[in-house]
Amino acid sequence: MKLMLLTVTVSTLLMGCTHTNSSTHVSPTRDTSIASNQLKKMNISYPKTRKDNTTDSYFGTQVADPYRWLEDDTSSETEQWVKSENAVTQAYLAQVPSRDKLKERLKVLLDYEKVSAPFKEGKYTYFFKNDGLQNQAVLYRQLGNGKAQVFLDPNTFSEDGTTSLAGLDFSKDGSLVTYMISEGGSDWRKAITIDIETKKNVSATLNDIKFSGISWLGNEGFYYSSYDKPQGSELSAKTDQHKLYFHLLNDKQVDDTLVFGGTAEQKNRYVSGEVTEDNHYLLISAAVSTSGNKLYLKDLRQPDSQLITILDNNDSDTYLLDNEGSKLLFVTNLDAPNKRVVSVDASQPQPENWQDFIAQTDNVLDVSTGGGDIFASYMVDAISSVKQLDKNGKLIREVTLPGVGTANGFEGKIDQQILYYSFTNYKTPSTIFSLDVKSGESSVYLKSKAKFDSDDFESQQVFYTSKDGTKVPMIITYKKGLKLDGTNPTMLYGYGGFNISLQPSFSSTNAAWLEQGGIYAVPNLRGGGEYGKAWHDAGTKLQKQNVFDDFIAAAEYLIAQNYTSPDYLAIRGGSNGGLLVAATMLQRPELFKVALPAVGVLDMLRYHTFTAGAGWAYDYGTAQDSKEMFDYLMTYSPVQNVREGVNYPATLITTGDHDDRVVPAHSFKFAAELQAKHTGSNPMLIRIETNAGHGAGTPISKTIDEYADIFGFTLYNMGIKVK
Repeated sequence: MKLMLLTVTVSTLLMGCTHTNSSTHVSPTRDTSIASNQLKKMNISYPKTRKDNTTDSYFGTQVADPYRWLEDDTSSETEQWVKSENAVTQAYLAQVPSRDKLKERLKVLLDYEKVSAPFKEGKYTYFFKNDGLQNQAVLYRQLGNGKAQVFLDPNTFSEDGTTSLAGLDFSKDGSLVTYMISEGGSDWRKAITIDIETKKNVSATLNDIKFSGISWLGNEGFYYSSYDKPQGSELSAKTDQHKLYFHLLNDKQVDDTLVFGGTAEQKNRYVSGEVTEDNHYLLISAAVSTSGNKLYLKDLRQPDSQLITILDNNDSDTYLLDNEGSKLLFVTNLDAPNKRVVSVDASQPQPENWQDFIAQTDNVLDVSTGGGDIFASYMVDAISSVKQLDKNGKLIREVTLPGVGTANGFEGKIDQQILYYSFTNYKTPSTIFSLDVKSGESSVYLKSKAKFDSDDFESQQVFYTSKDGTKVPMIITYKKGLKLDGTNPTMLYGYGGFNISLQPSFSSTNAAWLEQGGIYAVPNLRGGGEYGKAWHDAGTKLQKQNVFDDFIAAAEYLIAQNYTSPDYLAIRGGSNGGLLVAATMLQRPELFKVALPAVGVLDMLRYHTFTAGAGWAYDYGTAQDSKEMFDYLMTYSPVQNVREGVNYPATLITTGDHDDRVVPAHSFKFAAELQAKHTGSNPMLIRIETNAGHGAGTPISKTIDEYADIFGFTLYNMGIKVK
């Protein structure tokens, strides 16, 4: 059961919004007195943050780190600092005039029934549904055309909704299920296995699972991955040796079998195991970074069989798509930067024996299976195009999509004749379609109940030129009739890393921004995966500045074309996107009015010393790699590049106190640097969400509060008064 089917993540929960008649839309007006008098009015007095004399030496260069003590998330001093900073931030936000109005509007926009595509497991059909403002989506099931009943309700996992459903995997016959829960947004999971009929536990709860799926072997048990429990802080301690285990039902976790990892030869940061649908083979993927993996095969029909090495290096990304007997299908970017599908016999599965099954094209490939067919989804300038192929790889038809946007799904059991997919773009709430596998006909299965009229808005894709002449696509969304007079509040959102592609998708929170007359612009920066491995690599290590240059060029394009101007331009991004925002606001502070770095990787000299951060070195490199890499990181690392006496954009840093992926110390240290060195009247604030992590599983109540604060802060500092 892939996580993409869940509606428990924030991004899926927010795929829709409500709409009022155009005559009741709130409209923005410029209030020049707000921006000019804000510091005096708000009377900001930042907490005094202690400096110490901590210094590190890199290749003979001494680098001061005066706020190193903020990395200790277990200290009472850090705890008090967090409380003091939150008190200042909340006092500021409480006086933002539009904050409460935005919060009420966001409640309306999110208060509608959201339902996922159905999926079959055993004799039941399952789907997720959120009635409106439930903190977490509920998993329902039904038998045939019978009445749907609640199967799992994550809202009962905790009183405040901060414990979420974080994974779900059924046994092959659908009679058992293992579901994982995340507490307080943590990446550490608990796994609970129940009988689907009685809902009683059939195994002890497994603890301390991280970065893992569940893959069942019949009904005997399942494979899962985790790290040893770290010494010291569970939040920030380094975890760099992932291990694959097999859990036999009714056994204690301490007795689980170590299948892979735990030796010097098998030391990897990310390890996963997947059992083929026929239970014949186990595929083990092992990686030292977020890009590239080794691959191994074990014949499960012979319990004592040895692992067969398929790939013994990390030069490519390769994973199993499907198998038919001993014929294996792999998706790979080996010798194919835009990816291809290859077939090979399990007896000799090495690359020299691979045969092209779906050849590489000029567009990046993603593949799924269902109904006995294969669905090849391509990104054409970040827009979806889908082809249906038979089991031999022969083209059946091109799937007719309802418009220009993003289509996801097209997967299911081999005997399913009806598959489901969703379609969305930046102005269209997600609609679920059913696809008849034989005829190829699509029909609306479930239209979004969001009361949002897409006809009131428009999106256009443009191509602009970056600093080195590279053409970069960007989609700009706004209300029809927009005047290009340079005064439109604009949110420029970016990511640019880890081979992640930003395809068009609808969000209720972004709809609230659009309703304010705002522009929402998303460029597809280098470092992402929109144009394959070459596009990704062009934004990594010693080429990371390309990503920042692409983002800056997007801002310059919007200004040059009179969509907006520096007084009305905000930049936003999270995680790697938080790094993007922080680096660009430091490099070009005069270009932006507001900067919104969220859960960002902001100390590039030390990111690899926390949790699984060392696994990000493919994109970033590390300060220990070489003097050249250290010197390069020093040119853009946000914590080390805040300058004295600069008037930086109004900044609201956001993070979670339980973020154990990008630890909050990154944000803490950046905020301390900004508050100490910034000059001028723009606020330098940090909003630290309590009992929250990197973002997944965030309850809707916290999402509403956060976005009301973000949009309120942004519009206030632009001098926009919401009526």
